[in-house]
Amino acid sequence: MIKKYVGEMESIKEMYKIGNGPSSSHTMGPKRAAEQFLSKNSSAEKFEVTLFGSLAATGKGHLTDKVLYDTFGKDNLEIIWKPEEFLPKHSNAMRFKAYSDSEVIDQWTAYSIGGGAVIDDNTDVKSESIYPESTMDEILIILENEGQQFWEYVEQHECDIWDYLSEVWQVMKNSIQRGLEKEGTLPGVIKLPRKAHQYYTKSLSLKHSLKTRSLVFSYALAVSEENASGGEVVTAPTCGSSGVLPAVLYHIQKSFDFPDSKILKALATAGLIGNLVKTNASISGAEVGCQGEVGTASAMASAAVLQLFGGSANQIEYAAEMGLEHHLGLTCDPIAGLVQVPCIERNAFAATRALDANTYAMLSDGKHRVSFDKVVRTMKQTGFDLPVLYKETSAGGLATQC
Repeated sequence: MIKKYVGEMESIKEMYKIGNGPSSSHTMGPKRAAEQFLSKNSSAEKFEVTLFGSLAATGKGHLTDKVLYDTFGKDNLEIIWKPEEFLPKHSNAMRFKAYSDSEVIDQWTAYSIGGGAVIDDNTDVKSESIYPESTMDEILIILENEGQQFWEYVEQHECDIWDYLSEVWQVMKNSIQRGLEKEGTLPGVIKLPRKAHQYYTKSLSLKHSLKTRSLVFSYALAVSEENASGGEVVTAPTCGSSGVLPAVLYHIQKSFDFPDSKILKALATAGLIGNLVKTNASISGAEVGCQGEVGTASAMASAAVLQLFGGSANQIEYAAEMGLEHHLGLTCDPIAGLVQVPCIERNAFAATRALDANTYAMLSDGKHRVSFDKVVRTMKQTGFDLPVLYKETSAGGLATQC
């Protein structure tokens, strides 16, 4: 397992990565690792990449082979698939080899740990530590003592964050708008039809709460379908869960006319929530199942909405806790290894769950029995207890029923 350190929490820029889908673990991460290895060995005549564990099991459905061939060139690369072999550090492992005159001149083992992040056997701390606190309880004490909100805590430690979040928000909106316009089927063997355009059109004739739900569904479907087709999205916290947060924020902005400046503060709050999960557990479906992806996304969205509606720090913590708690045990079992079924629908339902968590927490005084930190620890343990076949291998669950 990856070693964690207290005070290790990195920039929320690492939570929100802009790139092309369908998977932050299987496309963004391998692409980044391949580019790094190629730049170091640009004079090599041939390359070999061995994919292990869940990276191999669902790599073809997630287009891992495509990004590797695009990086090295199809004529210069041999890919070896070893889905039954898991390396100790992480189940998304890849070993690169560079050849010259048939001799290995360099090799490197790397791990795609979720959200597009890559580490190797020499990596313990994933990147530069930004925040001195690394748990929700610690942060809540700071907020109470300083009279701060979550977004102010982020700003205090990342004063240059706003331009980046502005770009993130623009990409999120663009992915919704593109997804709402497109029709047809998604790439892949299951020929899944796009539904966002249909859901959006039908929602326009509905009334009140049913219209609200339908619009949120359509926005989440739009982003998730764009991701599934390799379009540009933002990890929030991953590509596979990238539809939840944009859908909720886009709907709230259109419904209540919040300016972008308020949305960016909500993104900062959401990014901090995701960061806490990533630091203290995992956002990798291959490590802890879909609870770490869609569950974290729902927690992020729950907190973001309550931030917009003026919730207290304790109410925001409660909303985030519910967003994650009610996805505990969720398996990662994509049919045919594609980020389509059940992934796309899960984004839509997680978005509406976030709205429910917002309402429930807003009605409360913020006091509750299970803290956010406790549910994060529970999610981590639950994920480690899940059998490997339920963690992004397409060897169990729904993946075996279709």
